[in-house]
Amino acid sequence: MGCGKSTLAHPVATVLGYDSIDLDGEIEQRAGITISQLFEEQGEASFRRIEQGLLQELSFKPNIVIALGGGTVTFENNLEFIKSNGLLVYLKVAPDIILKRVHHKHHRPLLNDSNGAQLSKDALMERIVSLLHQRERYYNQADVTIVLNDSSIALTVDHIVRVIRSYVPL
Repeated sequence: MGCGKSTLAHPVATVLGYDSIDLDGEIEQRAGITISQLFEEQGEASFRRIEQGLLQELSFKPNIVIALGGGTVTFENNLEFIKSNGLLVYLKVAPDIILKRVHHKHHRPLLNDSNGAQLSKDALMERIVSLLHQRERYYNQADVTIVLNDSSIALTVDHIVRVIRSYVPL
């Protein structure tokens, strides 16, 4: 969350000549409600089942970049499914950069308190570090890890495309 998956998926796909889909955006479009509303009304487990079904449906499309949600790989067998059907890329970003990118975003249910209120900056940093710690064992199983900083989008896209091309001949 906050590493740039949604921002980078489309330009990376365009350079590769692929289609792109943002998984969270597609879920919202199909459900007709936001991810936050899905979490609130149906809970995280229900959201993860919807996410998993859509992931499985979309993964059979050829030449596609799918921007996953930050927790997608942590649910049931999603990690194994993704790796057996494509190249899993982990965009690794330092917690302080993530904080800078997400501190003003109130629509992320996992970054709010139990009442849905915005966390203080310190509490938000704790939450980010905690989520990364919980998820790191999944993220570290990615086929490719790309460490990102605050470079321009163009330089970042170029770097990601070069790395992907070294794994997937085009």
